[in-house]
Amino acid sequence: MDHGQNEPEPRRSGSFSRISSTHSSFRRHSFNRLGSSNYENDDDSVSEAGDIGDRELHSTRYSGSGGAMFSFDATRENVVLPIEEHPIKESQLPTASPTSPEYEECKKELPWFLTYISSRVHLAVLGILGVLTRYLLEKLFGPQVVGATGDHSYMYIDLPPNMVGSFLMGWFGSVFKGDISNFSPELAVGLTTGYLGSLTTFSGWNQKMLELSVDGHWVFSFLGFLLGLFLVAYSFIFGVETAKGFRWAFNRTKLSSKCALSQVNNIMSQVILIVVMVTILGLLWGVSVTLLKKDFNGDSSTSHLWFGCIVGPVGVWIRFYLAQLNGQGLGRTQIMKWLPFGTLIANVAAACIMAAFATLKKSVNDKHFDIVATGMQFGLCGCLSTVSTFIAEFEAMRASMHPWRAYVYAFTTVIISFTLGTLIFSVPVWNKGWS
Repeated sequence: MDHGQNEPEPRRSGSFSRISSTHSSFRRHSFNRLGSSNYENDDDSVSEAGDIGDRELHSTRYSGSGGAMFSFDATRENVVLPIEEHPIKESQLPTASPTSPEYEECKKELPWFLTYISSRVHLAVLGILGVLTRYLLEKLFGPQVVGATGDHSYMYIDLPPNMVGSFLMGWFGSVFKGDISNFSPELAVGLTTGYLGSLTTFSGWNQKMLELSVDGHWVFSFLGFLLGLFLVAYSFIFGVETAKGFRWAFNRTKLSSKCALSQVNNIMSQVILIVVMVTILGLLWGVSVTLLKKDFNGDSSTSHLWFGCIVGPVGVWIRFYLAQLNGQGLGRTQIMKWLPFGTLIANVAAACIMAAFATLKKSVNDKHFDIVATGMQFGLCGCLSTVSTFIAEFEAMRASMHPWRAYVYAFTTVIISFTLGTLIFSVPVWNKGWS
């Protein structure tokens, strides 16, 4: 994030001044974070390291730099400090004529309903692409191809997608999120909340550990959680470090000044982008419905994928709304603001729904129901839960003034999800004697 973000800005009138006010409010709760712990994060702001829902879109759209939550600045090494507000006196601000090009450019805004549609469509499109990527990675590293993961191993089937998504979160959710936000805040949130959130899945991870424990493989279940957390955490760290190295090398080239992304302020450009994304969403849903109809009574191995692509965006949208709880705390006093309750609720809820469908699949012996239930697990639950945001928040807490909070957050998420999953899935399986 630029140092210039705290410098006096030209005076604006009318809607131009409102944009400046929104920029100021955004800077109050955003912060820079780099991988070192030489400087430490603000006590409460770490809970906003991942998603914050609509608050992030609204604040980023009209911020001068387009910087986003958890953004990095390659020119300030080892900084983990909250950005504080520096109020500017009216007497320090030069005036701008309402007829000036600067005023006319900055007052251009999409109507609220088009902004709303744009953000949700970005989330849906990139969420579906995340579901498809997760499916391909599961097949590639699963027993049928590479054989690195399996259903009866602590190297669970969703481990490769979770590692890849966490690595990419280091790139696009940390180091380059501010740059992407300069071009389009909706695209930045779509990439992190939509694509990376749907590429990774906490509910699938939790369910595989439940299935190991229900068969008596408690050691494998424990190792699956422990090894999984270690691998995704270091995937994220590796992503941050490689992205910082790439940015450093890129900034030393002459191309860096020519390839900077500028924010999409032109109304026509924004409308065209919305039309393109709506068209892509229609095509993705259309293809998924067509292929689901074709395979529903035949090949069940891919039917759940197409059903998952149809319902996946619903999971993304719910998680996006829940993200607004991050950084809000509990009650009027807002206690425990450091805990990202939105992400916690999304992951626990998805794990419980996943376990419930797994129980129903064992009690209902029907091929079509199995396709629908598996599709809901893969699409809705997979997109509602997230590992990439979870691990970004975990790492932000580890670099804060209270690193123990990271482990409290991780263990709370795992213990609650696994305990409720045991009650919903394991206990009925043991009682009924299902294999």
